[in-house]
Amino acid sequence: MENLVRHTAELTGTELREIRALLDGAFDGDFADEDFEHALGGMHALVRNAGGDLVAHGSVVMRRVVHRERALRTGYVEAVAVRADARRRGLGGQVMARLEQVVAGAYALGALSASEEGAGLYLGRGWAVWPGEVGALTPYGPVRLPEEEGSTYVWAPPGGIRLDPAGRLDFDWRDGDVL
Repeated sequence: MENLVRHTAELTGTELREIRALLDGAFDGDFADEDFEHALGGMHALVRNAGGDLVAHGSVVMRRVVHRERALRTGYVEAVAVRADARRRGLGGQVMARLEQVVAGAYALGALSASEEGAGLYLGRGWAVWPGEVGALTPYGPVRLPEEEGSTYVWAPPGGIRLDPAGRLDFDWRDGDVL
């Protein structure tokens, strides 16, 4: 297996199409253009099998999260997927290990939104469900997102910031799904 970390700017058009195809397959066609857009502009962890085929991917992009009147530089994990025929072999963990290195080296906090199917991967790696309120800084002002509560996970790098669970996490605005 080949395991690489590269910035979006270093990926070729062919690689971007490979990533999109992997994501479309892994999410059974439920991966919108906005979802793909959210995964771009940061660092990508790519895992290729011995034949050179892309079998796992994840990315981390920079977002701002306001917590207790502080804007935190946050590494937001996006588009973590493993090809169906390569699952249950630790590839998701390999992807997350590389993304966590990026978060630890560049951000005050890691965050992501997880499906029920993916939650075990993140919990097993020390990510925690955010116990408090979650919101977004919309063009119309801060708005609470109760539907995102319970599926938003955070990870503080060793020696990183300590969050107050009584405080809300307000994520910067973006088109499509905010989280």
